[in-house]
Amino acid sequence: MTKPFFSHVRHWVFDLDNTLYPPAARLFDQIEVKMTDFVMRATGATRDQANQLRKHYWATHGTTLAGLMREHDIDAEAYLEEVHDISFDALTPDPHLAEMIAALPGRKIVYTNGSAPYAAQVLRARGLDAAFDAIYGVENAGFAPKPERAAFETVFAQDGLDPALGAMFEDDLRNLAAPYDMGMRTVHVAPDRQDAPHVHHHTSDLAGFLRRLVSK
Repeated sequence: MTKPFFSHVRHWVFDLDNTLYPPAARLFDQIEVKMTDFVMRATGATRDQANQLRKHYWATHGTTLAGLMREHDIDAEAYLEEVHDISFDALTPDPHLAEMIAALPGRKIVYTNGSAPYAAQVLRARGLDAAFDAIYGVENAGFAPKPERAAFETVFAQDGLDPALGAMFEDDLRNLAAPYDMGMRTVHVAPDRQDAPHVHHHTSDLAGFLRRLVSK
């Protein structure tokens, strides 16, 4: 009975990394190396120390960027440009996923803790850019990260999104708690199922899940 549960939804929100492309592409491996390099320069830490700090900032502040901003007052725009300067060769177009997203009724947006220009590059490489109405990056939330509710509220207000008519697709369980509390349908997109009170559905096959929502 998945389809009736989403019958009212007219605002579809998709995370980017490991949601709109498979984790096997391992884009974030490249980004994590660049994040660690940046932490080393910002803090004077060794590589091992910087790698642990990167993980600590993510766990404590929501993103490495948020931790660096709050504890070291770094230039957020320079950070985003540097860490997202990666190769997209591992990504391939997914015309079936593009078709399923385009067929959803209403407005479709991407909302990522990465930057909007980076997200645009990923969508182009995946052949998904024409399926979306808008892209929002962490900069659109004033650099406040998901999972902070205020970050969602800022981006949703910019887009004119009504959470009561919304659904959120996300690979990070933490980032589904605020949308759930705001009244959205929540879908955890990941290879392995992880149950949580704020998750309505889980899927390891995003295109297949969406096919069930748009089928006649």
